[in-house]
Amino acid sequence: MFTLASKKIGKFRTSIFWNARIKLTTYYLGIIALILLIFSVLVYRSFVMEFRRGFRDRDVPSPEAILEVPGEAVIIAPEYTMNEMDTKIFEGAKRRTLLNLMLLNVSVLALSGLGSYFLAGRTLKPIEEMVEDQKRFISDASHELRTPLTALKTEIEVALKDKKITIQETKKLLMSNLEETDKMQRLSNYLLALSRYQSSDGGIKKARLNLKELAQKVVDSFGMVARGKGVKVKTKLENVYIMGNEVSLSELLTILLDNAIKYSHRGGEVCLKIKKVQKNVVIEVKDQGIGIRSSDIPFIFNRFYRADSSRSKEKVDGYGLGLSIAKAIVESFGGEIKVTSKIGEGSVFTVKLPSVS
Repeated sequence: MFTLASKKIGKFRTSIFWNARIKLTTYYLGIIALILLIFSVLVYRSFVMEFRRGFRDRDVPSPEAILEVPGEAVIIAPEYTMNEMDTKIFEGAKRRTLLNLMLLNVSVLALSGLGSYFLAGRTLKPIEEMVEDQKRFISDASHELRTPLTALKTEIEVALKDKKITIQETKKLLMSNLEETDKMQRLSNYLLALSRYQSSDGGIKKARLNLKELAQKVVDSFGMVARGKGVKVKTKLENVYIMGNEVSLSELLTILLDNAIKYSHRGGEVCLKIKKVQKNVVIEVKDQGIGIRSSDIPFIFNRFYRADSSRSKEKVDGYGLGLSIAKAIVESFGGEIKVTSKIGEGSVFTVKLPSVS
């Protein structure tokens, strides 16, 4: 049912953009046709005037045709009027000019039609991609919300039908419902954060920050998590400054470190490096975990994208939004983020941000 609905939506969307492309092409052609019409009228009128002037200039009398009279000059030759032959030549020239202009206009309109169709497609492509991305986002978010809602609904319905439910069972049910509610709350917080960072300004206030001090606080907060996973966290932090937001940068480092620890093997090592390279601050988070397949790397920053976790012996929870938020944070500060990875050897996430002196 869901697949059928998706196909119908896809066809409807394709139909909408097809119609929009045709309309936009028509508008382009209409403007070009109007310009050609004005140009052709001007050219045709200019031609007619010049041709008439040619006949008139041919009728100007020679000096011998002027009779000199004291105080005035009298033109002896009569004013010229076109004869039948000149009229035929004149009318034939006008028809040929009109025909040439029509052929030229048709050729220009044909080429302009192809160009307009191409430009209309290029104009609408970003909008179409945005609509497709929005549709996929709504579909993914709905899917993620459906799972905890279904679990909540099922548990509550079963409990209501059970007339012999005990207090202990009721408490267990409420604990389970609370877990599902927490999942939905986390998802909502992720979505709000992603929306905030992807907006034009995000309402983020920037200030001069010591990234070394900020990073050390984040690393310290992961002490218990790292020990519980049996992962050692090492740091190599230079004293660098950046124009940024403390909350946003803390969230960025938290996402990268959490991701590195989460996918590391027990007894592995995670290394956080911060250094200044020319006019940039480089943040590098390296782990010795399961790694990422090369086919997954182009998509890991997409919303709700989760690589195949079957390679990991442990279950990894998440919504596939962490790296999307990390990328949005980095881009909000005018930086870039990339990843290199090898299966079985680990991954390296590298962030470049503009530095300040």
